[in-house]
Amino acid sequence: MKTSDFYYNLPDELIAQTPAEPRDSSRLMVLSRDSDRIEHRRFSDIVEYLHPGDTLIVNDSRVIPARIYGTKDDTGAKIEFLLLRQIENNIWETLAKPGRKARIGASFTFGDGLLHAKVIDVTEDGNRIVEMTCSENIYTTLEKIGRMPLPPYITAELKDQERYQTVYSNELGSAAAPTAGLHFTSELLDRIEQMGVDIGYVTLHVGLGTFRPVKVDDVTLHKMHSEHYEVPLRTAELIRRTKERGGRVIAVGTTTCRTLESVAKEHGEVVADEGFTDIFIYPGFKFRVLDGLLTNFHLPQSTLIMLVSAFYGYDKTMSAYRTAVEERYRFFSFGDAMLIL
Repeated sequence: MKTSDFYYNLPDELIAQTPAEPRDSSRLMVLSRDSDRIEHRRFSDIVEYLHPGDTLIVNDSRVIPARIYGTKDDTGAKIEFLLLRQIENNIWETLAKPGRKARIGASFTFGDGLLHAKVIDVTEDGNRIVEMTCSENIYTTLEKIGRMPLPPYITAELKDQERYQTVYSNELGSAAAPTAGLHFTSELLDRIEQMGVDIGYVTLHVGLGTFRPVKVDDVTLHKMHSEHYEVPLRTAELIRRTKERGGRVIAVGTTTCRTLESVAKEHGEVVADEGFTDIFIYPGFKFRVLDGLLTNFHLPQSTLIMLVSAFYGYDKTMSAYRTAVEERYRFFSFGDAMLIL
C-alpha cells in the first residue's frame, strides 16, 4: 500500500484545540468489525458496549513536562529542547531547536541555572544526545521549569496541565499523551469496574516517532522509532483469564495495542515482559490479542491511521473518517473517540 492511500481531507476547524469538559462528554463513534454499522454516541455511553468479563487494558504512562527553554552558554543564544527519552540516568535523547546551535560539545543553561545540558552526540536522524546536570532529581527539576509538550497542531493555551494526562497516569516517561485514555474520568472507570469489567495496566512511554510523518511512498519501508514498554505479570495473567472465560480484551489506545501485540506469542498468549518495541502495524497484520480498540481520530497518512486500518479494515476505516468529517467530529489529541468492536 502507498502512504497516499491513507490521506483524507480534514478542515482545520475540526482539529480540537481544547479538551472536552467534562472528559467523558466527548463524542464516541462506535464501529462494528462484522458489519458496516456506525453509531454516534457520547463517550460516557461506552458502558453500554462493555460486558461483564471483558477487560480494558490502558497505558499508565505519564507525560513529563519535556519542553524546556534556555540559552547557549557561550553566546546567550536562545534554545529549545524537547526531551524524547531517558537513555540512562542523566543521559537523554532530545530534539533541539534550532539544531545548528546544538553541535557536539555545546553547553546550555535552563531555568535560571536549575538545569545544565551538554551535547555529547548526534543520532542519525539529527536528534541530540545530551548529558543533564541538576541539583535535584531530573523529574523534579522538569516539573519546575518544563512545559507540557503539546503537539504543534494545538495552538491554544492549555490552562490545566493535568488535562494532557490520563486520570490513571502513573509512570513518568512519555513525550506525548496516550490520548485515547483522556476521555475517562475516575467516576466512569469506577462504574465500568462495578459492571464486572476488569481494568489492566501496561506502560509504553510514547515517543515522537509514533507521530512522525511517513516519508516513504511504500508503507512497508517505513521504520518506527523504538519505545520502552512494560507488561506486568498481573496484566498478563488478567488477559489470560479474560480469554479463558470468553471475555474480550479491549485496548485503550494505539500505544496499548502496540504493547500487547509486541509481547504476544503465536497463539495469542501475552507474557510479562519489559523492553523496547518498534512494531509497525499496517493492513495485513495478524492481530493475536485484541478483540476491541478504543482510539482517537488520527492524522492523515500517519502510522496510527494505518494501525486502525489494519484492525478495522482499510475501506471501512477511510469511510468512517469521511463520515467523521461530515458529522463534524473533533480530531486528534483533544478530539473525539472511536470504539471498534
